Amino acid sequence: MAQHLKRIDLTRDFEAHRQEYLDAIGRVCGETAFSGGKYADAFDREFAEYVGSRYACGVNNGTSALHCAMLALGVGPGDEVIVPANTYIATAWGVSYTGATPVFADCTADTWEIDPADVAKKITERTKGIIGVHLYGQPFDVSGIQAVAEKNGLFVVEDCAQAHGAKFEGKNVGTLGEMGCFSFYPGKNLYAFGEGGSVTCDKKEYYDHITRLKNQGCDVRYYHDEIGYNYRLEGIQGAVLSVSLRFLPEWTRRRQRISERYLREIQNPRITMQRHPENTTPVYHLFVVTVPDHEDFVRYMAEADVECNMHYPVPCHLQKAYAHLGYREGDCPNAEYLSSHCVTLPLFPEMTDEEAERVIRLCNQYS
Repeated sequence: MAQHLKRIDLTRDFEAHRQEYLDAIGRVCGETAFSGGKYADAFDREFAEYVGSRYACGVNNGTSALHCAMLALGVGPGDEVIVPANTYIATAWGVSYTGATPVFADCTADTWEIDPADVAKKITERTKGIIGVHLYGQPFDVSGIQAVAEKNGLFVVEDCAQAHGAKFEGKNVGTLGEMGCFSFYPGKNLYAFGEGGSVTCDKKEYYDHITRLKNQGCDVRYYHDEIGYNYRLEGIQGAVLSVSLRFLPEWTRRRQRISERYLREIQNPRITMQRHPENTTPVYHLFVVTVPDHEDFVRYMAEADVECNMHYPVPCHLQKAYAHLGYREGDCPNAEYLSSHCVTLPLFPEMTDEEAERVIRLCNQYS
């Protein structure tokens, strides 16, 4: 009987690198460098070098990264920022936390990324910027979004929470907008043993401002220059991330190999896969497909002892939390179609070739 296959299994990575992780945690504990400190700072330098940005400012999670980026750009009450309807809700939270209003734009029908044409329709005199999300590890159309932004004098911020190491036209995500916001939530391509995030940028003014914001509004301890937050990256998470960062290129190659097999070998006409434009290098955080009845497909896979999920079953503009904004079904039809038909297949670097083949076989046998 086939063994249960999880959608993602983090225990395999921990067991493979147990001693490296425990040694790193032990060093932090030995120096009690728990809140910020040398190990968090060291990871910031390493991550900036990996991304190719001048600065990386570690924070406590990816949502805080988005919040800090908006504050550093001066976003506040009365402003609007355009975000995708098809994304995890944290993209919108980063705008809402400042008192500004997220305005939801549709995704394209094939890449499932934010649609520059729909963004252009959503611009008003209150629009201050655009957050594009490299969803599922697939870079959005950065050139298209930047063209709209430049025409209207808007900033572009990248939500890179699912796209560590992805490239658009040969350039790393996190270096293409004013700032890049990363998450290290467990299960991300690069993940902490808890929570973590980072903001990458090239402007010292942004880096300094976010450093102040995450440290209770202080440049000098106990002297608070503005209302700040307790958003520091923990030392243990910094140390763990420094270990994981060494393996990220290897993990990425494995994700790409498995995903390329899925794209090539899943040939069931009932299953539609995301389009990956040739000018991008995706890193396949999630392998999402659409099917006519996603609940039926998830049950079918579960009966074969294979776990699948849905990312995401309710688009942002139809979430109850944003009911006050007055969106209705039909406002973002592509995002709505995706949410009601999406399924996420198993994908993680430690998957075996046999497990990938099992997923492919089940997909092709589904009717």
